Amino acid sequence: MLRKIRVTLAALCFTLITLLLLDFTGTLQHWLGWLAKIQFLPALLALNAVVVIALVVLTLLFGRIYCSVICPLGVMQDVISWAHGRRKKNRFTYSPAKTILRLVMLAIMVVAIVAGLGSLMALLAPYSSYGRIVNNLLQPLYIWCNNGLAAIAAHYESYAFYGRDVWLKSLPTFGIAVATFVIIAVLAWRHGRTYCNTICPVGTVLGYLAKFSWFKVRFDADKCKACGLCTRNCKASCIDYKTHTVDYTRCVACGNCLDKCKFDSLHYGPARKAKTAAPADEPSPEPRADSARRAVMVGGAIVAAEAALAQAGKKVDGGLAVIEDKAVVKRATPITPPGSLSARNMARHCTACQLCVAQCPNDVLRPSGNLLTLMQPTMSYERGYCRPECHRCSEVCPTGAITPITLDEKVSTQIGHAVWVKENCVVLTDGVSCGNCARHCPSGAIMMVPSDPNDDLSPMVPAVDRARCIGCGACENLCPARPFTAIYVEGHEVHKTI
Repeated sequence: MLRKIRVTLAALCFTLITLLLLDFTGTLQHWLGWLAKIQFLPALLALNAVVVIALVVLTLLFGRIYCSVICPLGVMQDVISWAHGRRKKNRFTYSPAKTILRLVMLAIMVVAIVAGLGSLMALLAPYSSYGRIVNNLLQPLYIWCNNGLAAIAAHYESYAFYGRDVWLKSLPTFGIAVATFVIIAVLAWRHGRTYCNTICPVGTVLGYLAKFSWFKVRFDADKCKACGLCTRNCKASCIDYKTHTVDYTRCVACGNCLDKCKFDSLHYGPARKAKTAAPADEPSPEPRADSARRAVMVGGAIVAAEAALAQAGKKVDGGLAVIEDKAVVKRATPITPPGSLSARNMARHCTACQLCVAQCPNDVLRPSGNLLTLMQPTMSYERGYCRPECHRCSEVCPTGAITPITLDEKVSTQIGHAVWVKENCVVLTDGVSCGNCARHCPSGAIMMVPSDPNDDLSPMVPAVDRARCIGCGACENLCPARPFTAIYVEGHEVHKTI
């Protein structure tokens, strides 16, 4: 019963958080955004004391339930291990804990957090690793399916779906996502929970808390027949049937061992008090029913805890001529989203889960290729611009890297300023009248002035009022100059309010 409840809850959490990471419309964020905020490391970085305390209490009561139910990377490993287990049964063995390796990985994570080394922290964060896998490997397939439905709907004059471009946002991030998936999948296929119990720093922290948990898997040595089925079915390799011991720092309370034990020598619950022998004519208690009652109680506690925690092709001109793509601008200072406050705040808090990148409706956010901020979101305006009416990234971020802001706050936040490049402007290079940048600037920071101050009839070129510019990128995105834009946005290290 315990295992069935755990599997059901894990499947539900895993499915919902995967849908949240796949969704690009923002529809599911209202209902499922809390799933990202109850992940341990994002809650810790966001200083969300309620969630962190709740997860600690949950672990002290029932062991590493978080790892086997709430963490999507942990559940993904279980799915892969289960698929192999259908072919090769009873394949695990007991192995001693890799304590030194675990503590080294934990120390690296602590140093990364304290020093603000966001890219190193992102490599080890379990929820973020899963987010990158979904965003880079699964979301393109999801969008292609959506585009197929959009084409079918359009054929019948229905617009229930709309198409979305599929493009490679960052080659380094894509490569890291592929490598992460391959490494974790191979380890899970061969050894079950090896990654969780050797590499994952969250697993290490919760594992040492689980040593003191109230409910544990416990041996009844008198009933054990040393068949070894518990050890051979423990995906955490933490049960030694020969000595009747369980390494609670690695046990994820999955219930597999309880399900396989044929002699009722394993129980999940608090420590039992020693009992005197019952009279011969007194019937013994029904252990399976007692186990079922405990399992129901634990399942109810998990549901209650989760509920308590829940308080995110080529374009053509008129169909006649292919429009040349814009070249990516090389900025001296990268642009971070409104609400991120500063590049430093982004680097210290972002775990590169890619949720904001997946949710950005204007294709402005993409993973950074810079080594110091690798995989963390940065802004670029080749495919769109940061529209004043959108603040979705600040709504979905679970770590506090992008703090929630209102629309009024957004339009008064200066994340950068526009810079005009005279040599690229079509007004001067092609001798045509333009004014796109001034016409579409939402903050009125650009006006057209004569290129020759002494000649009012000279071609009109843009002049930027940096005090009013908010860095939204409308001018850069809509500039017709190709491939190098004639006006671009330079980022600010620290955002300003205007």
